[in-house]
Amino acid sequence: MLKILGRTSSLNVRKVLWTCDELGLAYEREDWGAGYASTKDPAFLALNPNALVPVILDEHGPLWESNTICRYLASRHDIGQALLPNEPRARAGVEQWMDWQATELNTAWRYAFAGLVRRMPGFDDPEQIAASVRAWNAAMTVLERQLDRTGAFAAGEAFTLADIVLGVSVHRWAASPIDRDMLPAVAAYYVRLRGRAAFGPWALDEVP
Repeated sequence: MLKILGRTSSLNVRKVLWTCDELGLAYEREDWGAGYASTKDPAFLALNPNALVPVILDEHGPLWESNTICRYLASRHDIGQALLPNEPRARAGVEQWMDWQATELNTAWRYAFAGLVRRMPGFDDPEQIAASVRAWNAAMTVLERQLDRTGAFAAGEAFTLADIVLGVSVHRWAASPIDRDMLPAVAAYYVRLRGRAAFGPWALDEVP
């Protein structure tokens, strides 16, 4: 059976869990990371030398990097190709937004979230927090324009993997104690995502 290593308070672990639930995959999960088993444990480092969650284990061995894991699971188990199309241009459209989430969007919110929610030492500079919040809202405005254009989901009319990885980030933006810009298309998108049964268990309150 598929095994997932990582705590549910991790945004990146939630991506994988939501993907599994959309695909109807059975899995076992073990808590690893902050507050649980240490990812610096030699046994974990043998699976992921970066000491980060999530890691999955199946008959082919370990795999890490959350977006890569989501792509792998969809490619292997999504018979209808609904989450990740095989056609090159359609697939690239999905992966474009997945990569944007992992780079531009996540980079924007990292300092503010670490300071305001995680309360991590070294992330308490008010000016840097304010700059991170501005960058976060600016990135979300990029998503707002895309959703306004499609009228539905990130890559077009259909729900895809892009919406899973973006959805957990939109939830973090909506739940964090920051001043948010008024983004009606994002707000409507968030309602659509929360209507999916597979998202419900992972639309959790953020855990410090």
